[in-house]
This record gives sequence, C-alpha cells and structure tokens, in this order.
Amino acid sequence: MSSASLPTLDFGNSAVNQSLSTDEKIGLFTLMVRIRRFEQAALKYYNAGKMGGFLHLYIGQEAVAVGTISLAGPDDHFITAYRDHGHALAVGMGMNECMAEMFGKQTGCSKGKGGSMHFFAPDKNFWGGHGIVAGQTPLGLGLAFGLKYLEREGCCLCYLGDGAVNQGTFHESLNLSGLFEIPVVFVIENNGYSMGTSQERSSAYTGCLAQRAEAYGIAWDVIDGSDVYEVRAKTHVAMERARKQHKPTLLEIDTYRYYGHSVADANAKKYRTPEEIENYKQNHDPISLLRRRLLSEGLLTEASADAIQLAAAEEAAAAVKFADEAPIPTLADISTDVYWETDHNTPAAQIGRHFFND
Repeated sequence: MSSASLPTLDFGNSAVNQSLSTDEKIGLFTLMVRIRRFEQAALKYYNAGKMGGFLHLYIGQEAVAVGTISLAGPDDHFITAYRDHGHALAVGMGMNECMAEMFGKQTGCSKGKGGSMHFFAPDKNFWGGHGIVAGQTPLGLGLAFGLKYLEREGCCLCYLGDGAVNQGTFHESLNLSGLFEIPVVFVIENNGYSMGTSQERSSAYTGCLAQRAEAYGIAWDVIDGSDVYEVRAKTHVAMERARKQHKPTLLEIDTYRYYGHSVADANAKKYRTPEEIENYKQNHDPISLLRRRLLSEGLLTEASADAIQLAAAEEAAAAVKFADEAPIPTLADISTDVYWETDHNTPAAQIGRHFFND
C-alpha cells in the first residue's frame, strides 16, 4: 500500500459494505477511535501505578475487532486472548466497567478479579479474555459446537495471535473443527512479532500462516487488517460459511501493534526499527485510513472527525475517574462469582450441564 493511496482493491464496494448507512460507517470510525483513546488512557495510568498485572495494548489493531464484530448476529459468539480490550469495547462493553476492571475495582466487569486480560460479557456473547496462549481456541471450538448441537444459525469468532499458531491445542482445535464441521472462524491477528520474536524466526511456513488450514481441509484467507472494509468483506464470507454450512475457516489478518507485547516489554524498540513503526503509523494506520476515506466520501468533515476524537478522549477520562473512585473488592468477595450456577442455586448447579440444555 502506498502512502498516498487507499487499498488497490476497493472492498467498500462489496455488498456487505455497500449496505452500510452513513451513520454505520461513521460508527465504525467512532468505535475505532474510542478503542484507541481507551488504550491511551490505560497506558497513562498503568505507568502511573494505578493498575497491577500486565497490560497488552491493542493500539494499531483496531480495525480487526471492529470490522469482524460489526458483522455479529444474535447467535454469534466471541472469544479472544489477553489483548482483549478492543474486542470488549467492540461488542458493546462500556469503558467504565472495563477501566474499573483494570484498576482492580469491584465495579469492574469481572468484579476486579480478572484485570486487563480477563474481560467478560456473557450478555453480549463475549467469553473473554484468556491469558494462556491458545487456551481460548478449544473453548471457541466448544462454543461453536454448542451452536451446531442446538441447531442455531450462528458461529464463533475465535481470535488468537500469530505466536499462538504453533501451540498444540490450536492444532487439535483445527483438527476437530475440520473433522466434525464446526461453525468456528479462527482469526489470527498477525502483528508480526509474537511476544518479541519475528514471524520469520518463530514459525515454519511457506506462503502464510493461514495456509496451514489446508492440512485439515479447512478454508482460509488472508486479510489486510488496516482496511476495515476488507476485514468486513472477507470475514463475512467466512461467517456465512459457518452459519449456513457449519464449516470452519482460518483467517489471517495482517495488522501491527505500536507498542510491545505488553507494556512490560522492555525490548519493544529493539527488535523493530523506529522506521518500521513509523511507516505503519503514517501509511497503514487503520483509523487514519478510514478517516481519510470518509472525508473523501463527504461523510465526515475535519471538524466532525476532530469532535469524535475529543468525545472519545473525554469518555476515556471519565472512565478513569469512575475507576479511580470505585470501591475495591472486600475480603468476602473472594468466594463469590466463582461459579455462577452455584452462587444462584440454579437447577443446573445440581446436574453440571448448562449450555447444551438451553
């Protein structure tokens, strides 16, 4: 992609994008901006000592979560790894509950018990936020199996990083999804560096990582993660394959993270050159590209785009205030919310079967 042009293939003309209204297009831009402002605020207050644990920032990857989740239907489910803030906001979680969770407060989405890596919103079909590399992939497979078992027309989008593709549990999940035709879409968010090792040094492959799907008889595709329209167009094909045919897909979405694997990654600027990072910011930033496109289409003005940026920054600042002033969990809270069925004394607590009896 040249620095002066939009992508050569205009995925904005695909049917799934042509159907977007002006408000929906601006909504995609707004949500991407909100994610970035949330992350920038989180970085500031993590460095200020307001948060414990790790902080894995999503800055630079916003079009992936926003583009894929914007296609969601009522029976679609989502599960991801520890870089989960973007997905959480994309499914509709509020900044307050997410920021409070990172502050370790009782008003957080996981009652302050999960922190940055463990956002959950079952009411929005969002199942986390998982800290074990590739540990979410068999869980995503299970969610999708449940949809097929219940004969629902939905799928599970299961996100993982390029560093997770070499884990055995991921290959086991690919095998089962291909063997039993499970409606799961595995999404590799390939930011190029795993924890801190380049793809070339960590993975054996020929053309791309997604091509490994061929070994399991699974369809695959590669997507430019800087173009939210391409993300939507190609992901829609995979989701429809899952919904209508109960067939899995492996998508590789090429993207980039501006910061380290986590904020604690002291070598983030040593295994990448400053020029490489700056090139992505200037020429491939998903927010800048969408802003430029919406301006060219006359759907945004410079003033309205700046107003969206300001509103997002104010929302993030308000979330920080909410989190800072929220109460911390009590000692008694340690034994609550461990197992929902038991906490609420439901019939399911007595039999141990839940999802498949819905």
